[in-house]
Amino acid sequence: MPVLGVNIDHVATLREARKTYEPDPICAAALAELGGADGITIHLREDRRHIQERDLRILGQTVATRLNLELACDQEILQIACEVLPDQATLVPERREEITTEGGLDVLGNRGVVQRAIQRLKHAGITVSLFLAPDLEQIEVAAEVGAQAVELHTGQYALAKGDDQRRHLDTLVEAGLRIRQLGMALHAGHGLNYQNVVPVARMADMHELNIGHSIMARAILVGMERAVREMKQLIG
Repeated sequence: MPVLGVNIDHVATLREARKTYEPDPICAAALAELGGADGITIHLREDRRHIQERDLRILGQTVATRLNLELACDQEILQIACEVLPDQATLVPERREEITTEGGLDVLGNRGVVQRAIQRLKHAGITVSLFLAPDLEQIEVAAEVGAQAVELHTGQYALAKGDDQRRHLDTLVEAGLRIRQLGMALHAGHGLNYQNVVPVARMADMHELNIGHSIMARAILVGMERAVREMKQLIG
């Protein structure tokens, strides 16, 4: 059964819409854990559009399960990560004009930058995952630069329907197999929801799913603990 990382970024998005103190991501993380979350995921972006540095530092002290920090290969953010020491860092691409992360990290085109970021994080004792499209060439390079896990970008699968969705699932399965053959842990996330998560959760050796928007959307209607618990039941 995969572990479930609950991304609470959108709690901070709602708070920052009014630049106020509520809703509090710290409380949201605690409720998600009470609902059965195996970890909490947050993305400290360079533009600080949702999660703030203060949130990260407090969560680093209060998360009782595992803290997964998504971050770009930015020197300031890397320094903060090495101070807070999350359990895991997931390197992601980042563009200021995007609404959400639009694609996988280009390790092939940015090999040196990514490798130096991985080395810095691993030297601090942080497990490093890379957020990648299901591209076999990128996966090969991820292993070469020292990644310990790959989180497959499931966005195309999540948006597709019918035969197209099955085709994208086959691509994910092939990529997942290669990730495991290369000795890295298999993670997945982006766009997964209560309707499409099961086939991804059933992929061989799937270790971790990171899901945010769908759980937060449901939590607004039924509460955080119930929303997390229902997702846990699905992936189990």
